Amino acid sequence: MNTAVEQLFLDNASSRHLDWLESEAIHIMREVAAECSNPALLFSGGKDSVVLLRIAEKAFRPGKFPFPLVHIDTGHNFPEVISFRDQRAAELGEKLVVRSVEDSIKRGTVRLRNPLTDSRNAAQAVTLLETIEEFKFDACIGGARRDEEKARAKERIFSFRDEFGQWNPKAQRPELWDLYNTRVHPGENMRVFPISNWTELDVWQYIAREKLALPPIYFAHERQVIPRNGLLVPLTDLTPAKDGETVENRIVRFRTVGDISCTCPVASDAASVEAIIAETAVTQITERGATRMDDQTSEASMEKRKKEGYF
Repeated sequence: MNTAVEQLFLDNASSRHLDWLESEAIHIMREVAAECSNPALLFSGGKDSVVLLRIAEKAFRPGKFPFPLVHIDTGHNFPEVISFRDQRAAELGEKLVVRSVEDSIKRGTVRLRNPLTDSRNAAQAVTLLETIEEFKFDACIGGARRDEEKARAKERIFSFRDEFGQWNPKAQRPELWDLYNTRVHPGENMRVFPISNWTELDVWQYIAREKLALPPIYFAHERQVIPRNGLLVPLTDLTPAKDGETVENRIVRFRTVGDISCTCPVASDAASVEAIIAETAVTQITERGATRMDDQTSEASMEKRKKEGYF
């Protein structure tokens, strides 16, 4: 088999694989719309939620989405991502509900030792639960994937949360083939992950195929960073250099975006989707393992947060 034929075979196989993942995600999205009375789609402006928007377009256009877009804003997000979030929601003409951790702090439901500088990432869980209660959402669609982190790897596509918003990994509902149990009592809800079976590489290949726009910080750019514990911490007012640390100008990009206080870029000169795909295909470190300070506090960091109501 010559090189051209081999490449054609690989391209066709990749396309069929993405078609299958897309079809599954559309089915899950429609299942939520059909079975849940008041769902919402969590949209942060990150790459995974951008993919979810395209899935929703394919599932429901030319009609309106049967749910609003919801973002829990920590107040410590990268401005490029917030700007993109607002722009994309406006382009789609869909309702965007934004609720702020800052408001939860003012209400006293979130308490931080230093509200100006402490990470608000875990505190999002409180604001999310308050938002679910405010709007009586019975399902929240999110872009979590099993390959990101081991707690997410063992979570179901339809993830049941009790009346306190908590997840019990030992009491998950069986999911046989594509049959999902969506029944909840008042006060309970589901978190639904249509792209749970996707990998980071699948996401980038889908972005390339669908020609999806993304916030610019996903692509290589120059930024001041602080080498710290094997990570490149971005130099910001929230993450200043400590005594004895050095600040370097590096070419970096973000593999995942979240709260500034716990999200780090990686060294990379990948300035296009194609270059990122090539880089992702050979990486041996998960995106959260390479970029998230909050996941490095302990082996069970994510699972502990999810049990408390986190995404």
